[in-house]
Amino acid sequence: MSDFVQQQNSICDFSHSDSWVILSPIERSIKRKIEAVGTPLKDWDIQINYGIKTGFNDAFIISTDKKEEILANCQTEDERKRTAELIRPILRGRDIKRYGYVDNGLYLINTHNGIKGKLPRIDINDYPAVKAHLDKYWDKISIRADKGDTPYNLRNCAYLEDFYKPKLFYADITQHLNFCLCKDVMFCNNTTYFIATEDEKVLEHLNAYLNSPIIDWYYRTLSVQLGEKAVRMFSIYVLEIPVPPLTMSTDVYKIFGLTPSEKAFIESRVH
Repeated sequence: MSDFVQQQNSICDFSHSDSWVILSPIERSIKRKIEAVGTPLKDWDIQINYGIKTGFNDAFIISTDKKEEILANCQTEDERKRTAELIRPILRGRDIKRYGYVDNGLYLINTHNGIKGKLPRIDINDYPAVKAHLDKYWDKISIRADKGDTPYNLRNCAYLEDFYKPKLFYADITQHLNFCLCKDVMFCNNTTYFIATEDEKVLEHLNAYLNSPIIDWYYRTLSVQLGEKAVRMFSIYVLEIPVPPLTMSTDVYKIFGLTPSEKAFIESRVH
C-alpha cells in the first residue's frame, strides 16, 4: 500500500481560501491551461435564469391532445387565435440533449402575471376555454403557493420576454453536459435553466464550446457530483466556466494548447 501511495500521490497547495479539488499533475496542467485562456462566464454579458414554476403542473402543463381539445372548445375564431398564442411549447430537463432537444408534445398554459409597467397580466375571462380547463383543478390551483394575482395566473416572472428570444437551455441535473440553442418561442420548467443574451453570436459560440468534452471534464472539477457521473448545474459553478474569446478557433484542444497525451486523457474520461 505504501508503494502505491508513493506512486500515485499528488501535491496540492491549500494555502488560500478558495475552493479546492485534488487533481493529478496532468489534470492540474489541463485546468491551468483552460483558465489561462478563458474568461469566466460570469464576466460575459449573459444572464442565467431558471424555468417556470407553475405550482401545479397537472393544470398548467398539458399534452398536445389537451391543447387541441381546449382550442376546439373556443367559441369564436378570435378566442381560438388568442388561446393558441397563450399555449406555448415547454421543455423539461430530461428533454434536453447535446445540441438539440426532444419534441415532448407538452405545452404551457402561459397565463402569466404580467410585467410591471410593460405587460398586463392575463385576464382569464378573455380565455373562456382555458378557464373551463383550469376550473377543473380549482381545489389545487387556488391553494398553491406559486401563483399570481389570481389562482389562474402564474407567479411573477421578470424575464418572461426572454422565452420568446434565442436562448441556450440546459438541465439542472445531467449525466453529461448538454446545452441546446433554441431560436423559437420555447418555455422550460423548473428542472431546466437557460442562458439569455441579446447577442446571438455569443449563444452560438457558447453552444459549440460548452458542449465540448473538455468542458464536460472541467465542470466536474468545480461542481457537486451525484453518484459516479451525474452533476448538478448550479449557476454558482456554471458561471465559473472559462470561455475563450469569440475570435478564437473552434478547435478547443488547439485553443488551450493541450498536448496529445492531455487530449487523450480528456477523451478517455468523457467517452
